[in-house]
Amino acid sequence: MQPTSIHRAETDPDILRCFPVMHELRPHLPPDSFVPTVRRQQEQGYQLVWLEAGGEVAAVAGYRFGENLARGRFLYVDDLVTSSAARRHGHGRRLFDWLVEQARNSGCQELHLDTGVQRVEAHQFYEKQQMTFASRHYVLKLKPVC
Repeated sequence: MQPTSIHRAETDPDILRCFPVMHELRPHLPPDSFVPTVRRQQEQGYQLVWLEAGGEVAAVAGYRFGENLARGRFLYVDDLVTSSAARRHGHGRRLFDWLVEQARNSGCQELHLDTGVQRVEAHQFYEKQQMTFASRHYVLKLKPVC
């Protein structure tokens, strides 16, 4: 297994470096709006990280901390994706474990994420990580994204 490291995307070049992998999960995002969109979200607490393997971005995660009456303090994973070329090497698991550690170190009671109903392989991955199917998430589309 290749050595890996996890980095926070804090500069515009760092953020842009994450785009090709994130685009696999979010194909509706145009490349020219990615950095400004991430920057706006960072102002609201969003954090973008990537797992590097062999000098390449292998996996990307976007997350934020929250607190509400139903959940207490929690870490919410907005985005979690491994490059299709880098799957089946444990990168997603390593990044997921890192997110769990961030939640624990920040005093969170829970880690949450939503996943599309069509993402069967993702569901299987999350269940292997001991996550449970805990709720249904409903959406009312008001206008197109981006």
